[in-house]
Amino acid sequence: MAGWFRRLLHKPKPSLVESSLKSSQSASSSPSSSSSAKSTSSSPDVSLATSSISLSSVSAPDISASDSPRWDKSYDVCICHSEGDVELVEELVSYLEGQPESFRCFLQLRDAVAGSAVVTELCDAVQNSHCWVMLITPGFLQDPWCKYQMHQALAEAPMANGRTIPVLKDVDRKDYPRELRNIYYIYMALKEKSFRQIRDTVMRYLQELCRSSTKRMD
Repeated sequence: MAGWFRRLLHKPKPSLVESSLKSSQSASSSPSSSSSAKSTSSSPDVSLATSSISLSSVSAPDISASDSPRWDKSYDVCICHSEGDVELVEELVSYLEGQPESFRCFLQLRDAVAGSAVVTELCDAVQNSHCWVMLITPGFLQDPWCKYQMHQALAEAPMANGRTIPVLKDVDRKDYPRELRNIYYIYMALKEKSFRQIRDTVMRYLQELCRSSTKRMD
């Protein structure tokens, strides 16, 4: 009996190092601490994912829908150009018509009705198109029919609302037509880039047209 009591009194106490080690291990393995750590580290990812989802849910109007105001006119784009720029214009028309939206282009040499008066065809092309691309080159500035069609387009939409799209090529800024000075132009340095800019401008106008139509209906 006495021996057993003596051994109990002399049993060594756990060291301070061992106690602190055990307490740290229990803290690190605690479910509440690990879950809170995970929650803290993942919260930025969750907020980013939520914001990306909310942004992607905002979709642009479908300009090709059956009830789209795009179909109120025969053409999406009328290309105004001089005879000397036909080759470049044909490339532009091929690019636009080859887009997923299949933009409808009026090309005078291809789409004008044989036997019709030039004035009639030019006026009809302007009135039946949503947008007008003015390919302003040295030949354009010397062509009276180009200037006539430019004036018709400005009369149709005198405000700079995105319908008139001037494209400057091989022409100094000082020779930019005075009638278009209140409208920003696209400077054609790289053909592919300029084609994309024209496409984006037409697309932007048609989308805005659809939005305006939807608001009026609401």
